[in-house]
Amino acid sequence: MRTREEELKSLGTDFTFGFIQVMDGEKDPRNLLVAFQIVRDLVLKGYALGPFVEELFEVTSCYFPIDFTPPPNDPHGIQREDLIVSLRAVLASTPQFAEFLLPLLIEKMDSELQSAKLDAVQTLSACCAIYGPKELQAFLPSLWASLRREVFQTASEKLEAECLGALTALAACLSHAVLHADTHDLLDAFLSSVLKDCRHHLCEPDMKLVWPSAKLLQAAASASLRAYHHIAGSVLPLLLEQYNQHPQGCNLGPVLAPLQSSQRRTILEMLLGFLELPQKWGHEEGDETVLLDVRGPLCSVVSSALTDPSVQLQVVGVRVLTVLGTLPGLLVASDLDLAVDHLTRLVLHEEDPQSSMAAMEASGTLAPAHPGAFTDRMVRALAQELQTERADEGTRHQRCLQALAAVSTHPSIVRETVPVLLQHLRDLQRGSEPGDTGKMASLCRSLHRMAVQSQHDPESCSFYHRAVVPCLLGLALQAALQEDALLAPGKALLEEEALTSMVPIISAASTHLSPELAVQSAALMVPLFLDGDVSFLPQNSFPCSFQPFQDGLCLAAQRRLVILLMAFICSLPRNVPIPQQDRLLRELLALSCACDCPFAATAAAKCFAGLVNKHPEGAQLDEVLQLALNRLEPGLAEGPHRTQALGLLLWVTKALVLRYHPLSSHLTDKVLALLGDTELGPAAAEGLGLLLGDAPDVLHRGCHADVRLMYRQRFFTDNVPRLVQGFHAAHSDVKANYLKGLSHVLNHLPKPVLVTELPTLLPLLLEALSCLDGGVQLSTLRCLQPLLLEAPRALSPHGDTLVTKFLSLTDSPTMAVRIAALRCIHALTSLPTPGLLPYKARVIRALAKPLDDKKRLVRKEAVVARGEWFLLGSPGR
Repeated sequence: MRTREEELKSLGTDFTFGFIQVMDGEKDPRNLLVAFQIVRDLVLKGYALGPFVEELFEVTSCYFPIDFTPPPNDPHGIQREDLIVSLRAVLASTPQFAEFLLPLLIEKMDSELQSAKLDAVQTLSACCAIYGPKELQAFLPSLWASLRREVFQTASEKLEAECLGALTALAACLSHAVLHADTHDLLDAFLSSVLKDCRHHLCEPDMKLVWPSAKLLQAAASASLRAYHHIAGSVLPLLLEQYNQHPQGCNLGPVLAPLQSSQRRTILEMLLGFLELPQKWGHEEGDETVLLDVRGPLCSVVSSALTDPSVQLQVVGVRVLTVLGTLPGLLVASDLDLAVDHLTRLVLHEEDPQSSMAAMEASGTLAPAHPGAFTDRMVRALAQELQTERADEGTRHQRCLQALAAVSTHPSIVRETVPVLLQHLRDLQRGSEPGDTGKMASLCRSLHRMAVQSQHDPESCSFYHRAVVPCLLGLALQAALQEDALLAPGKALLEEEALTSMVPIISAASTHLSPELAVQSAALMVPLFLDGDVSFLPQNSFPCSFQPFQDGLCLAAQRRLVILLMAFICSLPRNVPIPQQDRLLRELLALSCACDCPFAATAAAKCFAGLVNKHPEGAQLDEVLQLALNRLEPGLAEGPHRTQALGLLLWVTKALVLRYHPLSSHLTDKVLALLGDTELGPAAAEGLGLLLGDAPDVLHRGCHADVRLMYRQRFFTDNVPRLVQGFHAAHSDVKANYLKGLSHVLNHLPKPVLVTELPTLLPLLLEALSCLDGGVQLSTLRCLQPLLLEAPRALSPHGDTLVTKFLSLTDSPTMAVRIAALRCIHALTSLPTPGLLPYKARVIRALAKPLDDKKRLVRKEAVVARGEWFLLGSPGR
């Protein structure tokens, strides 16, 4: 048929009849797949079927529905689903089969076999895409009756969803009919039947069939815009009337109020379903006519819901308001003002955080469509609230900050909210006390959210970067340059929590800059740190010069600000030139190795590593790396800064491992050698996790780092065998370091890769569980838990050892280890049941003790794990 199509077609119906005779009675699934494809080609490629259409249908439909279970270890790999899909493609291939197929589908839909029902409904959906209204017309009443019955009665969510999809496909097919003055409108008649059978259920007091009826109506309405107008025009006024017939909760007693609120919520959720449907088609002229007719009652219902005492009703009301606000031209100015006022009230004054958060998210969604209303009403109200003394209350303060960030989804709003937050940050700095960093951290989280929201709008991104980054730097310098800065008022800005919370702001504000602005900003930022050039900062009159890379105890506060340089420099695209890069690298290298402050030294090491990762190949990079090696070797050997030298080694190694630099293996050797060091060994073991883990602030793809594919797999292949050898050769005092390092490497390895290496590594992992080091135990447990779920058969032979070790660790003095052990015990139930049954009673007895653990989180995990072991071996499990 592929190579001699014309010759075969010249045979006419003789070829079709001959094929029918050959196919009749075929049972081999391999042949059936080929036969079904041939039948489909006969239909679609125009072979002559002649009088044999029914015979061709019969010879294929006799296999419907497919009842095939592949034998175990089947070398051909043919699955039941393959046959189902192939047969369905044949049955739905031509409208000529309609008169034979549709009665068969109705018969199967009315049967008792769930799989037959499901297959029939899915086939009906496929047919609706090929058949026309003419072929469906005679069978519409029976098809509708079968679909309606399944939605009203079925206990299967999957079958219900397929029935609703089939109803949509039916209505969509009828929607494509061309209307003539003298023809009957099939869609109108069909939808009238749907309304007749479902509409009255929406009014029933017990509301038993409300949701099934609503789903059927929504499925039919979603078929086309014409179907939506027909259904929604009848249903929306009815639902609005039903809503108003139930009194508001605040007007009822404590017994009736929850019941009435529940009924109103159900009606409102149904309304929401219908209101969301027009979004499928986008905005077309005249498509909002149905909604315009009920605009007044809709707005009244939403206002009622937003002022109801029921939190659940408020949340649904917010969702309805969000949909209404996104439909063009539906809300007039007065409606919009009232809606923004409601959202502002929920944000500031609603006690339940669920309503408040829903209002914030809705504001962020609606603000781009109505920036003026949100600027004039919500932003001003939130700004005034921040300035009042009441805003010092923790919850109120948090909500104001979160809401200002959430609503900043339009450039004009960003221009209003950014100055408000920056002024509030200045006010906080002036009045801050030692340790008062919580509010600053909250404010920084809001600024970060605004930065992320502004990234993809060039106007907002440029404004945000120019306004926020210099302001943060200026405030930080102001705090750092005061005499005895670490004790001065406003020193909260210099604490690690505050500085660390600024990093994602500056990073997010710098990753998506235009090339021109990125170059300009780099030309200002680097001289600031190298030469103390503060001319571009606001309020740049400082009491002394800024010299973070100079020696001196009085400069300790200034050195902490290197983390802000790291946030900016390491977030720029790789093609942005860094001014004075060689000098900057040397200064960062010196600071990272010799600084007494671990916080500043780590920031300098990260910044150095970020620049090295993006540095082009060549002599300059080789020279920089040689300088780093010359610093590292004596620093690691002895002296007071060995920890700082190790930190630099780890970050530079990570930078080179990510980009497959040849020197990475030499530096990795140094890290592995340090596992045998009694002083630095534990930190080196933790460092192996740093090498393969995702750093939140530097050396990841989001900040344009050079990250090669499968670098973790390559690291594993090159270094795990040496880790294993090192473990066996190491002194007992440092064996735990190798086990911890191995666990960290395995934890970051893709699980499919790890499963293949499991037979070799499992003995070491089991030995790690016996280690007295809680960190080793925790890391190993976290490595084993996903393996128990993903490779249960590989671990099944070790069930006895695993049960014993996990149970012993439920008594660990470390809470995190106890929790991880209980999660592993829970995961054990995914192993083959026959191998676990001998341990069932023992595990259940042992888990009685963690049920009385002093920590709630441990008790919670114990309850879940013990429950799963109680059910082990039960019927249906």
